[in-house]
Amino acid sequence: MGICDGRVVIVTGAGRGIGREHALELARQGAKVVVNDLGATGDGRGTDVGPAGDVVAAIEALGGEAASNGADVADWDQAGALVASTLERFGRLDAVVNNAGFLRDRMFVSTSVEEWDAVIRVHLRGHFCVTRHAVAHWRAEAKAGRMPSARIVNTSSGAGLQGSVGQSTYSTAKAGITGLTLVQAAELGRYGVTANAIAPAARTRMTETLFADMMKVPEGGFDAMHPENIAPLVAWLASADSGDVSGRVFEVSGGRLVLSDGWRPAAEVDRGARWDPADVGAAVRSLVGSAADPMPVYGAR
Repeated sequence: MGICDGRVVIVTGAGRGIGREHALELARQGAKVVVNDLGATGDGRGTDVGPAGDVVAAIEALGGEAASNGADVADWDQAGALVASTLERFGRLDAVVNNAGFLRDRMFVSTSVEEWDAVIRVHLRGHFCVTRHAVAHWRAEAKAGRMPSARIVNTSSGAGLQGSVGQSTYSTAKAGITGLTLVQAAELGRYGVTANAIAPAARTRMTETLFADMMKVPEGGFDAMHPENIAPLVAWLASADSGDVSGRVFEVSGGRLVLSDGWRPAAEVDRGARWDPADVGAAVRSLVGSAADPMPVYGAR
């Protein structure tokens, strides 16, 4: 018995890294898990059904139940088939954990439109497609008098919250995911659906070369950057117990859980009339001077 006993959860990008640990922990907590992974390389190229199958085998070795799926989460029809096959196999769907993604890092001035489209597609469109099909099912259930206890867990990043030098496309996609999460939470509560986002920091294919010093495995003791440390929060957010928490963003790494607060007014001046452009500079500098400094962009000097 665990906190997700009897629940059915789709985890995208679950073949490796953080997604793999999500799937394993959800299974330990009693969930039936659909392990979705296209099996692409770290920059999104190619396919390989092996990693998803390996995770399913690991879950079955734990005594759990799982199914592998190789759908492209950013393909509308394939995402729909993923949700439909989950319902057909397990008879229900209780949570979607959107984790799939890849990097094509480049300084903004060197970023190609192809790189931009590829990263935005997998992160933002991928979050949309799978969840949109799941929500259609949950809304139909609610309207039929079978109110779900459904969960959306999205994956943002510190790059989306503070920005990251050399990752303009990734940062944009991850910032968009936080906005999507807030709207989902506001709109979907009436159907028994919560939506939250995590901003994880862990050692994965995507981070091990970017932040090598931070990602070093310590000599004994607690490995704070192991991706398994992210999974407990995700398992709880996917559980029925988390129904009173929605529209929140959590930074998580090691043993740290941080509730991250979004944009809100920091300072204000209102002259009660249209501004003269010549007066705007002094007003803006006064506002900036009275507000707290923004969080520094990762990698900025």
